[in-house]
Amino acid sequence: MSVDPARFVLTLSCGDRRGIVAAVANCIASQGCNIVESAQYGDPDSGRFFMRVSFSGLPDTSVESFSRGFEPVATAYDLNWKLHDLRVKPRVMILVSKMGHCLNDLLYRNSIGQIPMDLVSVVSNHETMRRRVEGEGLPYHYIPMDGRTKAEQEGEILALIDEQKIDLVVLARYMQVLSDDMSARLAGRVINIHHSFLPSFKGAKPYHRAHERGVKLIGATAHYVTAELDEGPIIEQDVGRVDHSMSAEAMVAIGRDIENTVLARAVKFHIEHRVLLNDTRTVVFR
Repeated sequence: MSVDPARFVLTLSCGDRRGIVAAVANCIASQGCNIVESAQYGDPDSGRFFMRVSFSGLPDTSVESFSRGFEPVATAYDLNWKLHDLRVKPRVMILVSKMGHCLNDLLYRNSIGQIPMDLVSVVSNHETMRRRVEGEGLPYHYIPMDGRTKAEQEGEILALIDEQKIDLVVLARYMQVLSDDMSARLAGRVINIHHSFLPSFKGAKPYHRAHERGVKLIGATAHYVTAELDEGPIIEQDVGRVDHSMSAEAMVAIGRDIENTVLARAVKFHIEHRVLLNDTRTVVFR
């Protein structure tokens, strides 16, 4: 019986200089591995070099054994690097409030295996989506404010994240602003989605306000959460055209569809280790 080869993704960044690609490729080959996919980018503004390499190895290749062989290259080029074993799926938690369109979309994509993740649980500050989530056989944790302080409510969520060994938290229209402390503790591990009207139309009913102003483009942005509200490094965006004949409700429907696809892409890019942080920006190897 044939045994499937081990599959890994190596991501790295460093100061740009000659020989990095050759050194990485030679090290991979010297350990009996075969490159399946490779992408790299040198940023002329920051002088940083970014690379993502997907490769297969022998069945007994492990993160530990490959890392030992790669360490001399990492030291020589002062690499900031990570090695990911694709046999281990990232553990994901979704946070949601009352609006379920992004949650529904992620639940469906998860059910057909479109995103290689282990969806562990859903947390909400409302009971609205319980039946939908439990219908998928997933745990649903209701953690409302209910007179508790924000720190207490977030403390319960953080305890669940630790207990369930969560790698990624997805805010699928979770209508609570994360505190600076929670944002810092989960840096690089939380993805949020919001409509594209920010900062022009903040607050309630942004699509209705955009309709009143005759907006012609609507869309969505998925980004990593930071202490700066809705200003974290952007992972993915998309837009759709609208015109004078469309009602505010029609614009809302279009916006929700875009939010679904943008969030799903962002989560997939992250799960597949295609996103590298470049200061306040991202490098996304599609």
